[in-house]
Amino acid sequence: MSKAERRYTLFMDTILNKVDAKGRVSIPADYRALLEQKNTELTAFPSFKHPCIECFTSELMEKMANDLEKNFNPFSEEEDDFSNSIFAQAKEFAFDSTGRIILTEKLLSHAKITDKALFVGKGKTFQIWNPDLYEIENQKRITRIQHLNFNIKHEE
Repeated sequence: MSKAERRYTLFMDTILNKVDAKGRVSIPADYRALLEQKNTELTAFPSFKHPCIECFTSELMEKMANDLEKNFNPFSEEEDDFSNSIFAQAKEFAFDSTGRIILTEKLLSHAKITDKALFVGKGKTFQIWNPDLYEIENQKRITRIQHLNFNIKHEE
């Protein structure tokens, strides 16, 4: 099966790309193919958990809005906190003819990204990190996982 015929279902892999002085960065080809295949837009916002950029499809953003509406009083402090942390900071991006987007200064600053951006697949979403900060967080994650005692059952 050629790469053009491949069906993409999840954002996977970790890919390092250059960021130019104007904040332009190429979205990895597999990620772009998945977005195009789903006929969706890319929406990005500052993570409120990590120093990185969260990237969702427009469908997931719509689902998140519906979940907020369903689970919170629209005038509650919790709904206000969530909606402002996500939607007020979010921006939709379109690719240029070479598959690049221009990250805003606010997003670059939040993630401390300068000349390199690390794209980290997370299944239905992906994140964009400063590669050095990601390595620090990844080492913490590995340490936490190593201390877990669990069994994964694999059915054959």
